[in-house]
Amino acid sequence: MTTRRGLFVAPFDALADPRVVGDLAAEAEAVGWDGFFVWDHLLYGDRVAAIADPWTCCAAIAMRTERLLLGPMVTPLPRRRPQVLARQAASLAVLSGGRFVLGLGLGDDWVGEFSAFGDEPDPRVRGRMLDEGLAVLTGLLGGGTVDHEGEHQVARGVRFRPAPRVPVWLAGRHGNRAPLRRAASYDGFFVIGLDGPADLDTVTADLAAHEPGPGFDVVVDLQPDQDPGAWVDRGASWVLTRIGPYDLDLDDVRRIVRAGPGPA
Repeated sequence: MTTRRGLFVAPFDALADPRVVGDLAAEAEAVGWDGFFVWDHLLYGDRVAAIADPWTCCAAIAMRTERLLLGPMVTPLPRRRPQVLARQAASLAVLSGGRFVLGLGLGDDWVGEFSAFGDEPDPRVRGRMLDEGLAVLTGLLGGGTVDHEGEHQVARGVRFRPAPRVPVWLAGRHGNRAPLRRAASYDGFFVIGLDGPADLDTVTADLAAHEPGPGFDVVVDLQPDQDPGAWVDRGASWVLTRIGPYDLDLDDVRRIVRAGPGPA
């Protein structure tokens, strides 16, 4: 298995400028990184002051690169309108020439990111919203006619064009069964909160029980000083290097980016 290496970048504070993110992505591509993924948050507590819009950042990355995969990692679908998100995702897939990956998840209200704006704070309700949103979103991205009348989402006999191929990765914390089970029906699982490489054995065994499709991606993220080798050996198809969230210094970030991914 070929393992790809990417950057998992919080567009916060010193990086809260899509032009800076685009510059970093161009440098990342030049030194051999395979992907550049940006966090999607509206709030991140008192230690983060400025935050850039990840969708604008994705557009900047798409325009400044030719090879890198890119996307939000991850956007909380329960706070989005899936039909609007489908239009955005399709446009970014076209803009990037098919390099866009849509990372989705439940979201977390730990700093009031949902409740501060009147969005749904209950994670169980957000789980149902996520499943309904996925049905509408993937149906629209698939190009077929979508008829859905649900508790949270409605789509009445609608069909979208263009309908480019957009891989969907679902995120979830290690040990939570529902996100893993949900992810197995899509294109990848971004597993958060692993204590060590051995945890991937459990993840891959549990995924195998749900029979994910060919080319399914298992994605992990590490700190810049962590050795990716052991994670590659355990079956990760993507190993991302985390940049952020706190005390970001642009010169330090550039050093991480320019050092390249190293051997996989």
